Amino acid sequence: MANNKETIVFGGGCFWCTEAVFRALKGVISVMPGYAGGSTPNPTYESVSTGKTGHAEVISIEYDSARVSFDDLLTVFFATHDPTTLDRQGADIGSQYRSIILYTTERQKEESENKIKEINDSNSAGGSVVTEIEPLVKFYPAEEYHRDYYTKNIDKSYCQIIINPKLKKIQNDFADLLKNNDLH
Repeated sequence: MANNKETIVFGGGCFWCTEAVFRALKGVISVMPGYAGGSTPNPTYESVSTGKTGHAEVISIEYDSARVSFDDLLTVFFATHDPTTLDRQGADIGSQYRSIILYTTERQKEESENKIKEINDSNSAGGSVVTEIEPLVKFYPAEEYHRDYYTKNIDKSYCQIIINPKLKKIQNDFADLLKNNDLH
């Protein structure tokens, strides 16, 4: 497996949601919420929340490319957030919630660009994808209390109202990609 281990960083709104979604997928070794895409060193949740650091809330995904394809990861990424809204996901507004892919290989960059073109070409009635594609410069892990948020806070209203529908969507639309088809 060591030769098949890759890392990709996705930002698709609040990292509590994206972490829960990607933790459920086969071939995903680990998911770490954090901050990336900005220039402020050592950002905190509070500083990123101001929208002034340039960083987005992201997740760093370590995956086994022999068990899950990058294309499948991209498909789930684009299906579980709205990549056509600039600096917004639902009620979360600001550049820290932007749609962004921070690649670690040229192949990931090319596949991301191709996926966006494919989505735009097939979506004549909707808005264009505004997802940024940039090389990963530096990833900063989020504070401990953000890690595995969904599992630790499953009964909180945010998890029930916002995260559960996303998990239900991947269970319905991507059951073959799940580690365990029963997410609850």
